[in-house]
Amino acid sequence: MSNQNDAGKITIERLSVTYCSGGRTTRAVRGCSFGIPKGGIVGLVGESGSGKTSALMAIPGLLPTGTLVTGRVSCDGTNLAELKEEELAAWRWRRIALVPQGAMNSFTPHLTIGRHITEVLSHHLKMPIKAGRERAAELLETSGLDGFLQARYPHELSGGQKQRAALALALACEPDFLLADEPTTALDVITQKEVLDTIVKIVRGRGMGLLLVTHDLPLAAGICDELIVMKDGEIAESGPARQVSGNPQQPYTKLLIDAIREMDVAR
Repeated sequence: MSNQNDAGKITIERLSVTYCSGGRTTRAVRGCSFGIPKGGIVGLVGESGSGKTSALMAIPGLLPTGTLVTGRVSCDGTNLAELKEEELAAWRWRRIALVPQGAMNSFTPHLTIGRHITEVLSHHLKMPIKAGRERAAELLETSGLDGFLQARYPHELSGGQKQRAALALALACEPDFLLADEPTTALDVITQKEVLDTIVKIVRGRGMGLLLVTHDLPLAAGICDELIVMKDGEIAESGPARQVSGNPQQPYTKLLIDAIREMDVAR
């Protein structure tokens, strides 16, 4: 069922995520509601274990089998939970794409970078192999890499190059929304900035919506339009980025900002 009021954005309403394993349950997300408008950048921030990655992965339906998800996740008014797996798989590439934490999670080691991209283009867009190779080179260049790197295998690229290649792969079907889960993990500070600058430039230039998951609130504040601070699976605070970072209302948000700043000084 479609809701016209949700057109042009991803809407999350009363989302709860509970992991079930070995007879034990862990509630990772507790009744969270927020939106990701097309053309906007939203930061989901919090320390490890706060539930931010679980909330992100619930959007494209990529949580482990057996996970209990309640609430509503919709895109342009379409409830994604009502889609069949085949339909949802198409949405994951054509409408909503993921840049996962750790670029190696995007790649199969024995396939070249170009093969990964051309297979996505062939499967989802029915693009011929030759045109796919040309498109793969364009996508890599858009992401800040030389097109010839499509002939390389994942292990032949540096961490920063792999993350850019993962971005190129996510952009293959020209999605409307990008979900980035700690996209600069394990990268040096300079490479982190370069990769994030590239993501923001592409998202802004194409009018895409971006959900950026990160533990670094000050960094997110310099990139995002809106910040959502998570703690113990719940939203502790949310609002315009400058307001949340410059005048936090919750003690947890203040502690999170101070902790990151202390880490930066220690470096």
